[in-house]
Amino acid sequence: MEDRLGTQRELELGGGKRARYHALAALEQQGFGAMGRLPVSIRIVLESLARNCDGHRVREEDVRALAGWQPDAPRTREVPFVVGRVLLQDFTGVPLLVDLAAMRSAMARLGQDPRRVEPRVPVDLVIDHSVQVDAFGSPDALERNVEMEFHRNRQRYEFLKWGTQAFETFRIVPPGLGICHQVNLEYLARGVLEQGGVLYPDTLVGTDSHTTMINGLGIVGWGVGGIEAEAAMLGQPSAFLTPDVVGVHLHGALRAGVTGTDLVLTVTELLRRTKVVGKFVEFHGEGAAALPAPMRATIANMAPEYGATLGLFPVDEQTLRYFEATGRPAEQVRLIRAYYEAQGLFGTPRQGACDYSQVVDLDLASVEPSVAGPKRPQDRVPLAALKERFTSLLTAQGGFARPASELGQRYRGEEANGTQPGGGLQEPHTAPTRLSVMNTNPLTELEMMNNRPTPDRVAGASGQARLATADIALGHGDVVIAAITSCTNTSNPSVMLAAGLLAKKAVERGLRVKPTVKTSLAPGSRVVTSYLEKTGLLAPLAKLGFDVVGYGCTTCIGNSGPLDPRIEQVLAKHDLVCAAVLSGNRNFEARIHQAVKANFLMSPPLVVAFALAGDVARDLTREPLGQGKDGKDVYLRDVWPSEEEVQAVLFAASDPAEYRRNYHDVQSQSAAWNALPAPSGETYAWDAQSTYVREPPYFLPFSKEPAAPGALRGARALAIFGESVTTDHISPAGSIKPSSPAGRYLQEQGVPVQDFNSYGARRGNHEVMVRGTFANVRIKNLMVPGVEGGVTVHQPDGRQLSIHEAALLYEREGVPLVVLAGQEYGTGSSRDWAAKGTRLLGVRAVVARSFERIHRSNLVGMGVLPCQFAEGVSAESLGLDGTEVYDLLGVEGALAPRQQVTLVVHRRDGREERVPLTLRIDTPVEVEYFRHGGILPYVLRQLAARA
Repeated sequence: MEDRLGTQRELELGGGKRARYHALAALEQQGFGAMGRLPVSIRIVLESLARNCDGHRVREEDVRALAGWQPDAPRTREVPFVVGRVLLQDFTGVPLLVDLAAMRSAMARLGQDPRRVEPRVPVDLVIDHSVQVDAFGSPDALERNVEMEFHRNRQRYEFLKWGTQAFETFRIVPPGLGICHQVNLEYLARGVLEQGGVLYPDTLVGTDSHTTMINGLGIVGWGVGGIEAEAAMLGQPSAFLTPDVVGVHLHGALRAGVTGTDLVLTVTELLRRTKVVGKFVEFHGEGAAALPAPMRATIANMAPEYGATLGLFPVDEQTLRYFEATGRPAEQVRLIRAYYEAQGLFGTPRQGACDYSQVVDLDLASVEPSVAGPKRPQDRVPLAALKERFTSLLTAQGGFARPASELGQRYRGEEANGTQPGGGLQEPHTAPTRLSVMNTNPLTELEMMNNRPTPDRVAGASGQARLATADIALGHGDVVIAAITSCTNTSNPSVMLAAGLLAKKAVERGLRVKPTVKTSLAPGSRVVTSYLEKTGLLAPLAKLGFDVVGYGCTTCIGNSGPLDPRIEQVLAKHDLVCAAVLSGNRNFEARIHQAVKANFLMSPPLVVAFALAGDVARDLTREPLGQGKDGKDVYLRDVWPSEEEVQAVLFAASDPAEYRRNYHDVQSQSAAWNALPAPSGETYAWDAQSTYVREPPYFLPFSKEPAAPGALRGARALAIFGESVTTDHISPAGSIKPSSPAGRYLQEQGVPVQDFNSYGARRGNHEVMVRGTFANVRIKNLMVPGVEGGVTVHQPDGRQLSIHEAALLYEREGVPLVVLAGQEYGTGSSRDWAAKGTRLLGVRAVVARSFERIHRSNLVGMGVLPCQFAEGVSAESLGLDGTEVYDLLGVEGALAPRQQVTLVVHRRDGREERVPLTLRIDTPVEVEYFRHGGILPYVLRQLAARA
């Protein structure tokens, strides 16, 4: 690697070993500026710029600009950050691999070597998003869910196996080992990387917004869309505007009874209020230094929820303690210490040691037990106030708008004709389907389940009795899903052990969970199961129905599986506002389950507590959880574990040997994965009949030179949205309804309803995904007042159609499309299909009041123009209703970052109005991406030009 700036130095590693590294001190010696007071995150990014300075991707002026970072300077310059590695999960990883395969096919059609399309940095894909909670509350729930996972996803998994042989730098962690972020913490992260004898900080981008979890180990990384990740894989810098850095000064200590989750929800509320969107956040002070690494990781995980690009805890003794406890080699731990000490980056900065754009103070002693919801993770509610909060939301017009007379009413179930118990009961069945991967017996999936032991047939199982229809009695606020899920908390042993201890005490008291509550435990890695089992806490959790259902991202992303049809019938018939309680990080509308309207985030022990209580309209600080076997009331305080009790079992989670056993030879640990055939070849043999993996149209046709951008004239609004439209609203997710455009398409392809799988599993098929874009059942298109779901009005005839049908009609008519939106457009997960689907629907521009960082970038990466209204201006203030015709002027020819453009509104009565907008193409490299029609065409043309 070229040392263009002369910053390489030697580092003594002991035992006669030496290594080279690019010293930040050398930059200071050469007059690049003082390093000592720069935020730690800025210094780590600066090292990447100095090391990768080649005069092309990274220029000396880029290095000087970042070295001169000032807390309050205007943020107009891009930072070309070259990361050390890329992390993928399978929902986003499959379409990313589809795109790489399509690039190889395009390269072959150009008559060039397809192997030029090859990741330039190591890529790890963890298959963790495909397991669904179909089976639960039984000892074999894990086995049954994995079996169904492989049945549903065989085509996807075979395609992924093709990728492992086609690309040299592409590795896969098979299903069943854990969620990508916890696997990243426990196994993939190295702290310091090495290439060609040169050491450098471990840095990454990932295709999941919660990639920031790794910031808890002092590793700089964040979530990007698959589009931007592909560019990073292919050697392109991950460009972003020079950020503000907000310092969070933590001091004091958490009080007894307060969990790390309570701290996380408090930090999320605080920083969302501080408006850290798009900024770096760094934690410092004695309070931060005292937090153990798992708790740090939990806070860092929620950076997307508080809006920051990252939430960094610098490398210090707690970091090294975690690397040791998780079985990393002693030599690696010594290397991390030596490198960060040599760079002057070791240790959590004291208050005032670094210059920050803004400093926020938090006394840890002020944190109280909390939950967040019912629709947003930043809406923290003190535990003691939840009952009052839910009750007020239930009857308020801005909430759920239910009559006060319905409070306390109970509604009973009816027999559902032709259905079997499932989902919300102890026998979670889905509609019949056939298995062909892990079991060759030609029984239906339902028959296979019925032939297996279940809790009502096996003594000593979960203890949940079979639910009769007469037992279904539901009212507003009742809990129907209780899930200990997601890496957010399962990576933190203290809260997981607390959940187990609470369950143990509850079982001893004789408390039970109502059979209408769907319970599940989805650990982030198998190590969690190991230490729960070792401490005797897995059994009481299972006794309450919290059996292990899978190792992956389940309920938190909508893979909660079906509720019993009779429960769903009651919910729908009486329009009930029932609740899900989960230990995850996302609770947006319709995300957890489309029939569940109120979703509350909380710590794992509180998930167990609310499952026992059975409803969220209860003050657990004052009212009982239930009655014990002696008939007496049992309160939360009676079963809540003390800090001493948690510490007494915490040792079991710090066994390095257990981590080494768990991650030894990960490739060989799944027999089902190893049994799958792996297609071979440098290019993929596309199957036109596949409903999972299809060649996308991005390079069909493809020219070596891009067309010049032109003005947008005669456009119509496909949709007009209000505030806080998330990527969950935009991107297809969850189950596929038979009556939806995607459901009708699959049926036309001969796919039976029971084999639909989820949108996430079909992200490799653009035909399915484009039909599901803007199709969320809770999305509200203001062009169709009072209606929820993916519908719009076609103009000028005024017909109400599905958004997909309208887009097809506009395409036939040659009419370009725009989307108008409010504040925080695109908040949420880094879903590339939110941008891909937008582009494939024919949307040329999105005009919003403000954008979430990743989604804005993804729109540019797909060749869609993001434009921003001036402060105080919106579609509502302009009185836009979708009957207008729009021109977007100023986007033709050469473009400049954040230039002014004009939206010309032609109203139905003949009036014309010119609205100034800011073009949210923020950096010069984004200008190039847009000029080429997106990142992928840009990179492909760069590769083809090297012939």
